[in-house]
Order: sequence, then C-alpha cells, then structure tokens
Amino acid sequence: MRFYSTNSPSVTVSVEEALFHSMPADKGLYMPTPLPQLGAGYFNDIANQSLADIGFALSQTLLGNEISKADLEELTHKAFPFETPVVELELGKIGVLELFHGPSLAFKDVGARYMAALMSYFSKRNDKEVNILVATSGDTGGAVAMGFHNVPGIRVSILYPSGRVSDLQEKQLTTLGGNVQAFEVDGSFDDCQAIVKQAFVDTELNSQLALSSANSINIFRLIPQSFYYVSAYGQVKKWGKPVVFSTPSGNFGNLSAGVLVQQMGLPVDHFVAATNLNHVVPSYLESGSYSPKASIATLSNAMDVGNPSNFVRLKHLYGERYEQLKSHVSGYFFDDDQTRAGMKRIHELYDYVACPHTAIGILGLQAYLNASGKDVLGVSLATAHPSKFKPLVEQVLEFPVEVPERLAILSHRTKHSMLIPADYEAFKESFLQTVA
Repeated sequence: MRFYSTNSPSVTVSVEEALFHSMPADKGLYMPTPLPQLGAGYFNDIANQSLADIGFALSQTLLGNEISKADLEELTHKAFPFETPVVELELGKIGVLELFHGPSLAFKDVGARYMAALMSYFSKRNDKEVNILVATSGDTGGAVAMGFHNVPGIRVSILYPSGRVSDLQEKQLTTLGGNVQAFEVDGSFDDCQAIVKQAFVDTELNSQLALSSANSINIFRLIPQSFYYVSAYGQVKKWGKPVVFSTPSGNFGNLSAGVLVQQMGLPVDHFVAATNLNHVVPSYLESGSYSPKASIATLSNAMDVGNPSNFVRLKHLYGERYEQLKSHVSGYFFDDDQTRAGMKRIHELYDYVACPHTAIGILGLQAYLNASGKDVLGVSLATAHPSKFKPLVEQVLEFPVEVPERLAILSHRTKHSMLIPADYEAFKESFLQTVA
C-alpha cells in the first residue's frame, strides 16, 4: 500500500511516511493507492466478528506486508478492547451505531487508539521521539489525550478553542499531564486547525522536531473509522435491506471513512451528511458551489467547522465527479432549536438519550427516509455519550443523566493549560518552550 497527496497524485510515500508526516509538503492530504477490494464473500461472514477482528482483516488488506501478521493482530486487538454495537430504535428500520464505548466515550477513540498503537510500533522500531499536534473542537482531543497518554516515545500537544468545548471535554484534554500538553486558544476551532496546519509546513520547526498529527488530516486516524461501518453492516444485514448510514459531520473524516470502505466493497446504499449550522457541505450538495465560512458556535460544538479539511478527500474519492457524489450522499442541517426539539422527540419516540451530535445524525436520517420513501435500514452514528454534554442534555430532557465513572473522576481534577492567542508565532514560541 502506498499513499499519494491529493495535490500531487503521481508522487507516493510509504505507510510509515504517511503515518508520521501526516501532511505532505505540498499541503495536500494523503490517500491510499491502489484502493484494495474486499471480495463480496468477506461480507457474507462478518455478523459475529468483533471490531478487533474486522480491524485486523481490513488492516491486512490495506497494509499488506508492512507489519507482520502476528504484530498486526496484536496491535489491532490491543487498540479495540471494546465493541461498537448497533442499538435498534425502530425494529428493522432505524438503529444507532454506538461509538462511545471506548475510554473517552466518543467515536474518536477508535481512530486515536489505532494510531497510537501504530505509532508506538514504528517509533520503538526506529527509536525516535514523535511530537503529535492536534486541533480539537471537542472529542478528538480527549480521545487523543487518553489514547496516547504515557505512550513511550510520543509527546502530545492539543489545541482547543477557549470556551467552546464542554466542561468534561475540557477536563479530558487538560488533566492527564505526563506527555500531554493542552493549549487553550483564544479563537475558534478553525483557528486551531490553521495553526496546526502551519506548523506542519514550517521548515524551521520541522528541522528541529519530528511532527505528526492525530487529527483526521492523518490518514491513519481516518482509516480505522471505516472498521465500524463494516461492523455495523455485519450487525444489521440480517434484515436483508439496503443500508443507509447517517453521519453527524464536522471535519468530514468520519463520512470520508465510510465512503472509503464503500469503495472497497462494503454494500452501502446511501450516506447522509448531517450537520449543524456549519453547513458548507450540505449547501455544496444542493448548489454545486463550495463556499467555506468562519465557523459558527452551536450546541453541537464538535461539529463547528466552517472549512472541513476532509472535504477534499471526499471529492477525491468520487474523482471530482459532483453528480456522482450528489447521488451517493445527501446533506441536511439543523439549527440549535431543531437540535433541542430533536433530542426531546427522540427520547419520546424511542426512549433513547442522544447527545446533540447524535440527535443531528438521527434527524438527518429521518429527513432522508421521509424524502426518499425507500424501504431501507437506516443506521445513524451515535458519536458521543450524552453525559459528555450533561448540562445541556439535562436541561433539554429535564431529568438527570448518569456520568460513567471513568468520566466522572475527571470532574474533580485540576485543569492545566496554556492560554494563547489565535496566532501561529505565539503558539510556536509556547510549544518550543514545552518541548525544550
């Protein structure tokens, strides 16, 4: 398996190069080539396979001989000691794929833990220290912090927008210590993401330090997210219906991962891109015009992305063919009032407690089912445990939400972060002080 840059498709790099140097020098994004195909027979026998089993099988297909079979099996089973179950809301019609059963209670545990395992494997082999830079709008930071915490040979720096993540999300970013440093940026997620991107093309900084990313700009954060689409399909194929996935979307790595594995052979009938008021992609699907904007703060803060990095990957997967992309992906967006009403309605209809992001995914799925009239099995991704948004969920649903112990213990820990302006040079100066 090789990886090409979306800006220079004729130039390819190795697995290790794409993993550790997550952004090419030409400022593109890496994509796998050639994209391997999973035979139709593979999907006939996955109903009882664990997430780790599926991750191992797909990793073998994608990575080939880069890692031995024994090491790869150990790596994937260590990364995924949890499952991603589909919970049925409406029998044979609507389900939610719960992706919050990992340590940080968010879907990004899957990508972060896989990346940490891969990086640990290669860094031990090469005896080098790696500095991970990551921007977060909420859940990525917690998953990366917990996934990489105390991993030998790796330091982690997390940038997050001040005042725009939930209290418990912030505690996940700022209380671990050790090899994890949090930078609280006086700005938006887009500002955080711009700083990280600039760091990767800073020649001076890269000459001093080995930098890598755990954002979904890193292809190895995105690839493992394809595993749970396969797991979900295995769980619902018993209904014998075409499967539609609805993905709450911000930076569009999650949806790109679904399309990636669909093009490897996973039988997916359609995708729904569900967003909040940061609806640049749904608007593109409607008009054909892509117009990035400054991000808008919403209740579903992890999706507050005005210029999603992975949109270029989504277009590459469709060979820049707009009509084909539009025929395979539908876009819907919802404001905060609709999100609140959706959270209440979902609980009334299904006795299910959804965080605001998960609620938007379900609302998008319902909108698509109503508009298309298709007899399909719809699966919406449940991206975070509702307790991560406890004050909001309790305000909307008017009853207490239990916080799992592994999250509750963080509430009493002391926050440690470096407050910096939304300025690259200010970050660079502070960052170099932390790694000195």
